Parts: sequence; C-alpha cells; structure tokens
Amino acid sequence: MTLTARRDPQSPLAYIFSALFAVMRCLGIPTRVITNFDSGHDTDGNLIIDEYYDNTGRILENKKDTVWNFHVWNECWMARKDLPPGYGGWQVLDSTPQERSNGMFCCGPASVRAIKEGEVDLNYDTTFVFSMVNADCVSWLVHGGKEQRLHRDTNSVGNFISTKSIRSDERDDITESYKYEEGSPQERQVFLKALQKLKMGKSHGHYQADSKPFSPMPRRLNSPPLRPCDIIQVSLELQLLDLPNMGQDIKFVLLAINMSLQFKDLKVNLSAQSLLHNGSPLPPFWQDTAFISLFSEEAKTHRCQISYSQYSQHLSTDKLIRISALVEEKSCPEKILVNKIITLVYPAIIINALGAAIVNQPLSIQVIFSNPLSEQVADCVLTVEGSGLFKKQQRVFIGALKPQHRASITLKTVPFKSGQRQIQANLRSNKFKDIKGYKDINVDL
Repeated sequence: MTLTARRDPQSPLAYIFSALFAVMRCLGIPTRVITNFDSGHDTDGNLIIDEYYDNTGRILENKKDTVWNFHVWNECWMARKDLPPGYGGWQVLDSTPQERSNGMFCCGPASVRAIKEGEVDLNYDTTFVFSMVNADCVSWLVHGGKEQRLHRDTNSVGNFISTKSIRSDERDDITESYKYEEGSPQERQVFLKALQKLKMGKSHGHYQADSKPFSPMPRRLNSPPLRPCDIIQVSLELQLLDLPNMGQDIKFVLLAINMSLQFKDLKVNLSAQSLLHNGSPLPPFWQDTAFISLFSEEAKTHRCQISYSQYSQHLSTDKLIRISALVEEKSCPEKILVNKIITLVYPAIIINALGAAIVNQPLSIQVIFSNPLSEQVADCVLTVEGSGLFKKQQRVFIGALKPQHRASITLKTVPFKSGQRQIQANLRSNKFKDIKGYKDINVDL
C-alpha cells in the first residue's frame, strides 16, 4: 500500500490531535501520534469485520463493520495502578472515537501491552482498540436472501502502525508493539484468547458496549467441513501492471493458477467501485466478466484496463478504488473472492531552494507542479508556507492549467529563524485537491 495519509493542517481533526498532543506534553506526559493503516471498525464487539458482496463481486454498502484506510490516535506514557503490574507505559487515547463507550463517545486509555497480549477485559476500551489493529475479516456472498461465507482473512487489518521517528521525519514502524507477527502461532493464540475473554465477560455481565449482543463467531460460520469436491483449489491474485497514476488508465491482470489435478472451467465476475477512507463503498462504475479454462497446474492471466474516462467521474476525494473478482465453477458450490484496493497517485510537487538559506538574507524558492489529468483544470491555487521562512501563508492564484501541463513559480522570502526548517506546498483545483510537496531546508545564521 502507499503510505501517503497525512492530516490536512486546516482540518478540524488535525486541530483535535495536535491540541491533545500539545496539552499532554505541556503537562509533562510523553505523548506521540500513531497512524494505523487498514484500521478495523468493529461495531458489534466480536473482533470480526463482516463484508458483504453480491454475485457480481460488488461490495455492498454496510453501515456496520468497515475497514478504514487509516485511523489516527495518540499514545501517552503513564502508570496504570488500576491494572495488574506490567500494563503501564504507552496507553491509547483516541481523540476521534468511532463508537460509544459506556454511553459516551470516548476511547481509552487502553494499555498497548494489554492489546498485544489479548487482555481485552482490562480497562478502558481495550476490546475496540484490539479490533482496530487485529480483527479478522470475513467476506460473505449475499444471494437469493441467503449468506454464504467466501473467505476469512486473518492479517489484513492493522498494517504499518506508525509514528514519527525521534530526531527525524522518517516513519517508525511500531506494529510489533500492538500485536505479534501476522501468521505466527503467537498471534493466533492471542486472538483466540481475546475471543474467549469476551465470551467469558459476556456470560458474567462484564462486557459493555452500545452494540448488538456479543457473539464471538457468527453461527453461520459453524458449517460442515468442505469435501475435496466442494473446493475450487484455484489460486487467484490481482496484480497491477503500472503505477496507478491519477489521470491515466488503470492496467492490471487477474492471475489464476489451477492447484488441483482436475480441469477447471471458471467464470470470473470483476467489479470496481470507489471507496471513502472509512471503508464505505460508492456504486460500481466498471464491471466485466471473464471465462478462464485451466488444465491441471496450469496458470493463466486475464488482462483488464479501466480508462480514466470510466473512473474520473466516480472518484471520492480519498482517491481509493476497490477492484474485486468473484470466481465460481459450475460443478463446485464454493466461490472464491479476491480484491485489491488502489490508491491513485498524484505527481509530487518539487520544491527547490535557489541558493543558500541564511537568516535575514533574501532567498528564492522554486515550486514546480503539474496538472496530471488529460483535461484542462481551472481555479488552481497554490499555497506555500514554512515556519521561520515565511511570516504568513503564501497563496498564489494560478487559474487554469492545460492538460498534463508542467509549470513553476518562484517566490522570494527572507528567512528569520535558523536551524532545520520545512517548506510545505499544496495545489488544488476544481478537479482535484491536496497535491502536496515538502522540502527540508537548513537555515544558517
């Protein structure tokens, strides 16, 4: 996945996180901001994210469980005398809680160590935070008024859990602080331990949540084991052929490999739809059907292409597209689902300092940007700012940019603070917003 999620500095959410961060640090409490990619939003407290699809491969709108593209919270270092020994240290405090806790919108403090060890019965909101970083995803096919389980994914939730490195702008991956390595026996043991604790807590009346009754596993999962003749035994994967640049066609292939000794005659329903960053789907804008025949151990690829004209009018501001492939075979009741989430990429803004940066000496800043689309865009505005470099935000009204046109402007300023400084630039228009660029500059005395 592309790790490009950044809070808009003008967003109310950014002020909430920065305000709590600043207050806690002013009180002398060590605090840091955490970003969790593919963050689970489990509304019924069973550590399962349920996703529903129709027989065309389209994900159905589900206002309950979802997987957010990313979610952000704070960690604060504190003692926890209310918990057993060893559960102090970093604690999760979520400034934008997704669900009510005991009737109020709040989340935490939840011990990070308790989350890693599956101690979901410890205060506060440890169950919900556990689901954000380590819930399982179960996919369901909805057809004819019935639900059929398609797939259970144990490792798609909670990836690249990150914070800022000390004395550096580099990303510090702290995923191992929240859970054991995906696919390891320890991770599965902790997950099952958490399920058992929830079941015991519910039976003793300890589990509290504003949600539907607790069920560690939906009953419909308890189906008879599949016989060999009921299993398709085909490996499937969606692979991008090129970087998914905004304004260009999306090219990808479906790779199918027959893992059995029998001939396979497959029907594949493909679908593409935009997503909001909270996992909510928009209506499909592209669908296709492929028929693939495979001899034993044979591999084939089916090439697909979604043109810019097909997706341009259907994008959300989050630039996310989910491609799904639902595979079936006439002689087999089982179906296979694979999907891939694509984040469309904007061209970066390039920032150059034209000369040495010295306090109280004139400095020219060059900003290079482009229109990535194959159509003209209007109402283009470039904003540039930098603490110690500009006394106020610079706004440049550019107007229209021709298709795929590359342009540059030069701004003049006088740095007034020394040390490591950062220039931030943002370009928006009537067709896109928030194309960003960053440049670190060392200002000498």
